[in-house]
Amino acid sequence: MSVLRSLESKIAGLVEGTFSRAFKSEVRPVEIARKLAREMDEHTSLSLSRTYVPNEYRIYLSPRDRERFAEFEEALRSELVGYLLEHARREQLTLTSRPVVQFATDDRLRLGEFGIQTRVAAPPPARDDEPEPAPHSGRTMVYSTAGRVAEPLEERARSAHHSALLLMDGKRLVVGPAGVTLGRSRRCDVMVDDANVSRAHAEIRPRGGSWVLSDVGSTNGSRLNGQPVEEPEVLKPGDEIELGTTVLTFELE
Repeated sequence: MSVLRSLESKIAGLVEGTFSRAFKSEVRPVEIARKLAREMDEHTSLSLSRTYVPNEYRIYLSPRDRERFAEFEEALRSELVGYLLEHARREQLTLTSRPVVQFATDDRLRLGEFGIQTRVAAPPPARDDEPEPAPHSGRTMVYSTAGRVAEPLEERARSAHHSALLLMDGKRLVVGPAGVTLGRSRRCDVMVDDANVSRAHAEIRPRGGSWVLSDVGSTNGSRLNGQPVEEPEVLKPGDEIELGTTVLTFELE
C-alpha cells in the first residue's frame, strides 16, 4: 500500500469513521484532515538535520458549518491533533511542540468552504552544530521561522524584558504572554466595536523575543503606521495599528 493510500486509510479510520453520521454539512472531517496534512507539508523550515513544520493550525468555517460542528468540536480537535502527530511521525517532520488545532468562524465563507492558517508558535531550538542567522545591514538579525520577519538583535533584547500594552479609546489593554486576537467578535481577546472591523481581524503574538502583528484575512485589511499589513510585522513602541476606523497604539512597559 502506498504512503498516500495508507494515510488516507488512516484518516478515514481515525477521523471520518468517528464522525461520519454526526456531520451533515458539506465540509467533512476527512477533508479537513487531508488539507491539514497538506499545509504541514507545504510550510516546512529546513535546518541541517531536521525539517520543522508549523505546530499551530486555525481552521476557518462558514457560520453554518461551524454551528453543525459545535457539538463535536472538542472531540474532532483531539482527533485532528492525533492525525497531525501521526503524519509528522510518518514523514519524519519535526514539531517544536504538540500541535494545536483551533476552529474559527469566517462570515465570508459559504457552506462547504473552509480555510486553514498555520503558524509556528516558537522558533526551533538552537543547536551548536547549526549556523546562526547571518548578519544583515551590519547588524545581527533574528529571523522567525513562521514568516519573513526580521528584527535587530537589540530590539529583541529590549522587548523580552517588557510587558506589551495596547492603548485604545483611553484604555490600557495588557497583552498576555500568548498574545491577543483582535476583532468585532466577542470571542476575540480585544473586541473592537467598529462596523469596518471583521469578526476576526488581526492578532498580536510573541515571536523571537518581539511582538508581531498579523492580519488574519480581514475584509478591509489592517494597517501599521499607515501602511497595509501584507505579512507579519514586528511591532515597536509607539506603532499605530489601524483596524477599520479604529486606531490602537502599541507600547511596552
